[in-house]
Amino acid sequence: MLRTLTSFFVKVAERWMPDPLVIAIFLTLICYLAALSFTDFTAGQTIDAWGNGYWSLLQFTCQMILILALGHVVAHTRPVNTLLTNFALRIHSPRMAYVGITLLAGIFSLFSWGIGLIVPAVVARIIGKNFRERGIKVDYPLLVACGYSGSAVGMQGLSASIQLILNTPDHFLIEKIGLIPLDQTIFSTWSMSIVAANMVLLPIAYALAAPDGDSVREMTLSETNDKLASIKIGENPDTPSQKLENSRWVTVSLGVFAGFYILRHFVLGGSLNLNSLNMIFVVLGLLFCDSSKHYVELLSNAAKVAGPFLIQYPLYAGLMGIMASSGLGELFVAGFVRIATAETLPHLTFASAAILNIFIPSAGGQWAVQGPIMIDAALQMGADIPRIAMSVATGESWTNAIQPLYAVPVLAIAGLHIRDIMGYCVIALLVHGTVYLTALTFF
Repeated sequence: MLRTLTSFFVKVAERWMPDPLVIAIFLTLICYLAALSFTDFTAGQTIDAWGNGYWSLLQFTCQMILILALGHVVAHTRPVNTLLTNFALRIHSPRMAYVGITLLAGIFSLFSWGIGLIVPAVVARIIGKNFRERGIKVDYPLLVACGYSGSAVGMQGLSASIQLILNTPDHFLIEKIGLIPLDQTIFSTWSMSIVAANMVLLPIAYALAAPDGDSVREMTLSETNDKLASIKIGENPDTPSQKLENSRWVTVSLGVFAGFYILRHFVLGGSLNLNSLNMIFVVLGLLFCDSSKHYVELLSNAAKVAGPFLIQYPLYAGLMGIMASSGLGELFVAGFVRIATAETLPHLTFASAAILNIFIPSAGGQWAVQGPIMIDAALQMGADIPRIAMSVATGESWTNAIQPLYAVPVLAIAGLHIRDIMGYCVIALLVHGTVYLTALTFF
């Protein structure tokens, strides 16, 4: 039954799923027409809102690109790449591969959603190539989808934007709700139970949904060409400058220096946020790379993975600009609030966040639009503030399963198209949706 349903979604996606950039452009058109239809904004004002919003998330865009690029660097340093290769070589069957990569993605994404995207994609390449050489048939697009979908729990992990924002002094809602510590959001029993349920049920679902026989789509010979493997630096440098470039102690010195900074940051009461998380990856990359030249070349390689965000993230920032300036986002969210009660507000918050995420696939950006409305409603209705915040986070996380933006770096590593994996991602949408709605309803 599940295999038949999955096969249907795979065929639909292969036929109808366009490139992520095409989807972003199409969503821009929908948002533009909706603003003209449902708000008082004129055509010119809507275009201005888009243009003004286009550059509004540059800092956040840079932080996101660095998470992906630095995570990619760490994953391709010699110690980490060796560790991942050894893990892959211990996988002996297709079912074990599907379950293992899904769990690996979940574990890594709880520490960083960026590295939770990158590492499983690297491991999927290694397993796909290794299985082909060993004559074991494994569905390569499903392997990649396992890693991408498994990372969804990262929105309830240590790099979760909304939860970290609420735990940051001087966040924009501080006067209304104060600081919300992580033990009421990320580390709450409710949230951790959701993560545990997803990490148990999704691997099982994928193992049952896996194709067999002639339906298995193995890794092709062109895809086994690992263009993103660790780079080997030339030996026997001749000049003093070449010796410095190839010296490991140069990068180790900076890594130790930066390491002391990040230790002092936490000792002196600093919080885990996007900047401190990126600094941790800077430290690990510097300590693990072979030399400064190696580090720069790994970063250049990572640019191939993070590069597509440079055009797509501003497009979604433009969408956010239209929705925020025209009032379209508030109008949409307020429609859910009008029919809500204190008991149903978490469900309707979840539903509105899931839909809004299609147009604003940034947890921080979405919170800027949706957060003030939902917090005001929660205060008026006497609803639980942390639960409402987590309803936004889980709703945003839910439709990430079919939001193509975050799949871009994964696809760049895997050498696949979005249509190759999206049919499988629908299964993750169904599993995660069941878990989230069950938690909101009964716990």
